[in-house]
Amino acid sequence: MAAGTLTAIRGGSAEQIGHATAMALKNLMGLICDPVAGLVEVPCVKRNVVGAVNAVSCADMALAGIESRIPVDQVIDCMGDVGHRMPEEFRETALGGLAVTPVGQQVKQQMEERP
Repeated sequence: MAAGTLTAIRGGSAEQIGHATAMALKNLMGLICDPVAGLVEVPCVKRNVVGAVNAVSCADMALAGIESRIPVDQVIDCMGDVGHRMPEEFRETALGGLAVTPVGQQVKQQMEERP
């Protein structure tokens, strides 16, 4: 959505806004959510930077005339489908991914021991 908003702010057409949004969503589709210790900190904060850069890059591409082959409405539908099919462990449950690595578990234990 940030890519579409940036495109709009910078004078893009409705079609360019759709292309920017579609490209940005496609770039991050399937990204798991695996917060260490169940906190939206590691790796989330650094992933937010990637999301911001992605939004700016996709807005720039759309404004330069690059188009998404898949229309934005179909990308949004597909993203919903991917999210529903994704295993529960990768949907902000802290039950998979980086959250269950040895260091991830150490961080969780340290957080639980804090007063």
